[in-house]
Amino acid sequence: MEMDDFVNVTALDDTLSQHHFQNGSCDHLLPTSSQYQKRLVPIFYTFIFLLGFLGNALVICVFCQSSSRWTVANTYLVNLAASDLLFLCSLPFWAVYYSMGYSWVFGRVACKLCGALLMINIYASVFFITCMSVDRYRAIVYPLSTRSVCHARWISISIWLVAVLSSVPTLVFRDTHILSNLNVTACVMIYPNALWHPMLTLAKNILGFLLPFAVMATCYSRIGRHLLATPDLLEQEPSRIDRVLRMVIAVVLAFFLCWCAFHVLAFLEVLRDLGVTLSCRTNQAVEALLPISLCLGFSNSAINPFLYCFVGNHFREQLCRLYEEKAPRLAQRRDSISTRLSSFSRKLSDVKDSGAIESLPQNGGP
Repeated sequence: MEMDDFVNVTALDDTLSQHHFQNGSCDHLLPTSSQYQKRLVPIFYTFIFLLGFLGNALVICVFCQSSSRWTVANTYLVNLAASDLLFLCSLPFWAVYYSMGYSWVFGRVACKLCGALLMINIYASVFFITCMSVDRYRAIVYPLSTRSVCHARWISISIWLVAVLSSVPTLVFRDTHILSNLNVTACVMIYPNALWHPMLTLAKNILGFLLPFAVMATCYSRIGRHLLATPDLLEQEPSRIDRVLRMVIAVVLAFFLCWCAFHVLAFLEVLRDLGVTLSCRTNQAVEALLPISLCLGFSNSAINPFLYCFVGNHFREQLCRLYEEKAPRLAQRRDSISTRLSSFSRKLSDVKDSGAIESLPQNGGP
């Protein structure tokens, strides 16, 4: 197995096939690509994990602790945060994997679970974002339409089931594999035949990017046209309209910029697997840029809570209210702990003083 094939499989979703890059003229570019991946990718993964874990955990805590009425939007937001949080828990494993030169040291079960969490997140997160886009469209363009929380919960359950089913091929085909010529045990996808990789990748391209992006773009473009075509709203609340329009543009751009590069590169790999001849430079660009495109895609899990929650007045109000409710209890608990520590310190000081007095020579002593 050549080095470029190994770099290919470490992009988290490729095969151990031997037919890639038989042209030796590309070989001189590979070590540089491998070295930058080994150095930079773990740094990006660590940053995404820390920022995303904090943001998504805070979102779940605020909504679950809030006394406000549960809404359809909240249902999708909490499920989106849970999906991102589950995947982010696997990111430190992938960071170590890259930093150790693509050597998987966590065993077969962790290899399969981390790969499955990645696939679940790719589908679940984009489906929940799409549902939020449709819900916003209905709320703004058709404000009198019925939006049931129970209905949203059933949709969320269906999304989780579809996402889990999408991870079944990963659970079956991903495994640890010893690469003797590289002296590593890699966590890779080993397909039974050459058709599985292009088939699953095309499914990701269509269901995980193209269709959701088309739905989001349609919903938000119609929201924008509706707001701009409503004179009363423009006259009464121009600042609110501007804020909504900026949010609409930010949501679509964030999703597109985070995931477009990965899906384009994955599609180029499919063309290569199907026998389409790509130039040496194009092949090498795919190998070099895939890890960076994954970093961009994974960063969406860290951006989501800030994009959908922290910029919204309603979420900030809930966060402030939760802080006001919890702060007195925390202060009271802190004061109680401080009082106990002070009391313990005084007792300890008294014991020391008593011991020191008893150790002094008594009158009439030798």
